[in-house]
Order: sequence, then C-alpha cells, then structure tokens
Amino acid sequence: MKSIVVFCGSSAGNHPVYLQQAMQLGAALAQRNITLVYGGAKVGLMGAVADSCLQAGGKVIGVLPHFLQQKEVAHEGLTTLILVNTMHERKTKMNELGDGVIALPGGFGTMEELFEMLTWGQLGLHKKPIGLLNTNGFYNSLIQLSQTMTEHGFLKAENRDMLLHSDNLEDLLLKMENYQPPTQSKWITPAQS
Repeated sequence: MKSIVVFCGSSAGNHPVYLQQAMQLGAALAQRNITLVYGGAKVGLMGAVADSCLQAGGKVIGVLPHFLQQKEVAHEGLTTLILVNTMHERKTKMNELGDGVIALPGGFGTMEELFEMLTWGQLGLHKKPIGLLNTNGFYNSLIQLSQTMTEHGFLKAENRDMLLHSDNLEDLLLKMENYQPPTQSKWITPAQS
C-alpha cells in the first residue's frame, strides 16, 4: 500500500486515547512511506492524524468540499489540498487516491464514508482493504452488528469479513497488507432466495 485513506472525526472525542491513536497512526504512515489521504481539515482527529504524519516527514493529501472549507477549517500545511464541490466527489477522489481505508473513531460522517467504501467493495467497485482501528473498544458494537447482519441473513460472511478490525495499529496494518477480497459475488441468485 502506497497510500491509505483515513476517515475520522472532526472533533477529538472525550477521551485522550483517541487523539493519541490518531497521532500514532499519522506517524506510522510516515515511517512506512505511506501517503495519508484524508478529509483535509485541521481540527479534531483529522488534524491530529495529518499533523503527526507531516511532523514525521510524511506526505498528506487532503480532500475537502468548498462548503466545508470554513466549517472544518481547511488545513493549510498539507502536501496537497484538493478542493471539490460535493461530499460524493470527496469520497470518489479519496477512493481514487487510496490503496486502503482505515476508520478511526468518528460520528455520522465517518460512518457514512466507511459504509460507502464497504458497499463499493461489496459490489466489486474496488478490492481495497478496509480496517477499523478499534481504539478503546469504540467499534465493538459495529463489529457485533455486522455479525448480527450475517446471522440474520442480510450479509454474507465473506462480505462481513471485508471489514478488518483490531485495537492494535501494527496488527491492523498487517491484516490490511495480507487482505484478500471476496471471490464470491454479492448477488443472490434466484435459487438462493
């Protein structure tokens, strides 16, 4: 992987471990010569992951819609800042630039971005690894929900397993490097219905 997209909160959350983990991720990407692709803001976890990557000598590409330039406060010290018109263009551009995806803690925006990348992967639009850095058990409920979806027949096990997760950064990066995309089609045949 030469570049990784990071989705995360534009706030820092209410526990210092979230900020610490974001900073560790940014530094780890720089040390591995992996370009960080993220949402382009200088606030919250977004700013922390970008700042730590830059401080460690890494490259950072931000992708930010014009209308969020003031609200999320565009980061002005990035290697590259790409301004787009819509949220959809933002995700599309980030997907084009990244070889994998990591989600740190965040709110609805982070979830929406994560689920769109999972859906695109499930539909075969990309074959990139998607990981949750499960800091402080933040994603435990989501991991359980994906299991419930599988148990209730709404999600194939192969597609559930697309969502890699670990509470350890090194372990997550290793899982992403070794990721094999599903070989079965998402689509259910009439015989399976």
